[in-house]
Amino acid sequence: MPINPTLTKKEEAVFTPNENTKKLFQIIYREQNKSETEDDDAPKIRVSELISRLSFYYEKIRNSVDYKEEYLLRKGAILRILKRQIIIEGPLKILKAEDIGKTLLVELIRAGYLPNNKLPETKIVEVAAIIEKYLKLRQLVLPKLAAEKQRHEINKWVLAMAASEIEEKLNLNQIRQAAVGNMYDFLSKHIVLPPDSIYQKDREIQIYISIHRIFMRFDSDMLGFLLIKYYNADWARAGDGEIKYLASHLEALKEAIEVQLNHPLAAQMNKVINRYCVYFTILNDVIEDDPVGVYEDFSQDPKAFPRLIKKFTEKRYAQSKGKLRRAAFRSIIYIFLTKMVLAVILEVPVTLWLGEILNYNSLAINITFPPLLLFFIVLFTRTPSEANTSRIIHGVEEIVFKEKEKKEPIILRQPSQRGRGIGAAFAIFYSVTFVITFGLVIYILDKINFTFVSVIIFLFFLTLVSFFSLRIRKVAREMYIVERRQNILSFIMDFFYVPIIEVGRWLNEKFTRLNFLVFILDFIIEAPFKVFVDIAEEWTKYVKERKEEIM
Repeated sequence: MPINPTLTKKEEAVFTPNENTKKLFQIIYREQNKSETEDDDAPKIRVSELISRLSFYYEKIRNSVDYKEEYLLRKGAILRILKRQIIIEGPLKILKAEDIGKTLLVELIRAGYLPNNKLPETKIVEVAAIIEKYLKLRQLVLPKLAAEKQRHEINKWVLAMAASEIEEKLNLNQIRQAAVGNMYDFLSKHIVLPPDSIYQKDREIQIYISIHRIFMRFDSDMLGFLLIKYYNADWARAGDGEIKYLASHLEALKEAIEVQLNHPLAAQMNKVINRYCVYFTILNDVIEDDPVGVYEDFSQDPKAFPRLIKKFTEKRYAQSKGKLRRAAFRSIIYIFLTKMVLAVILEVPVTLWLGEILNYNSLAINITFPPLLLFFIVLFTRTPSEANTSRIIHGVEEIVFKEKEKKEPIILRQPSQRGRGIGAAFAIFYSVTFVITFGLVIYILDKINFTFVSVIIFLFFLTLVSFFSLRIRKVAREMYIVERRQNILSFIMDFFYVPIIEVGRWLNEKFTRLNFLVFILDFIIEAPFKVFVDIAEEWTKYVKERKEEIM
């Protein structure tokens, strides 16, 4: 009797998406298919396309001499405009929140951070309400402070919070907010602390902060604003009473924010949540491509979902490569404009002034070394392995399907503290690594006839470029789930490389404060340039009006 082939066919498992995933499908589908509710006749904020190009190119130049991650450029521009309007120009005029809000949005549109002729003019009122709130806070706090340094710090902090709230207002994304909610629901159920942990009360807020730090890419200012809302639930709609209360408790609030931002659990939490941010990022990509088709495939073709995860994971790998190249290029431009030109200009006269013979080989090496080092770092940065992709597929299925949901909790260990003796011994050994590393580099440079000045400049570039290489490689490693295996070669490399990166980080912090090009652009060029752009804008409107009258 022949065997029925259907009896031998293995039945494919059909998995059920959980409730949070279903809601995410619904939100994405609704956002993609929502009808345009805005009245096309409603007045929009519009600027001259021709004049805007001047601001656009100025912003490109400005960003090239003040290195920031791409996703922080608009927030940085908001803060810079607020500082100019309130601190620099404020003493010369009466501060009006609506005027500041209008100027802010117009300049953001001119610089290409917001679309032209798309934002309704009512957005000016929304932004002005935020600015008004922080102007009131500033007026309540500053008169109580006698020390100039303290006034400067509070001024800086208040404007940073204002910029963060405006950025949030301009960057509302229902899909990403839904993903944040899903991620928090999932992780708050699975991440647990040891029963005797003294940080139990901070667990949930640390999860929430870490999600925004990694998934939403919030910087410390934006995380600070997030914590203001956590400690003051009505801050978004704060009236005079809430503003006065915050002003009277500002120091306590700032201290509480600092405690949460520098929490002992943060490193462990970030490491865990980084994996799940990758899973939710890929899930969003998959759903946004075709929400209806993907949902139907859950029952009709169970194997289609893993294939889609792999497809969009590989697409993200390719995007990371592109981001890596752009970050390397921006780093080179930044280092060249702010550091290299000055150093190379100084090398020749200082060498001659010290009575040393100019070595053209060392000069050529110092000029070509930084871009070549970054070029090789980009060239040899590898794409994540198949094992990494498989782990992402498994992780996405874990957060989507009821049947595959994680059963075991993710237990964070109690943060450990080293004893003073061990800490002191490690500090001494770490100092020895500095001496060995830089001593070896100086020895090699001396053997190829580098002068004292050339050695200093080479070390300057080596440390800075090494630090920036670490920052840009972080971009390429966003999608890494499987950790790199340590071997003897990587151990030796870290032994010599970490001291170099440490010095590069220190130098970057110091020289960022002394960035004379930023000072020239912000305090000497930007204000008159913006006035010129405003006049040019008004002139184009005037000419257009006269032309319409003639016609």
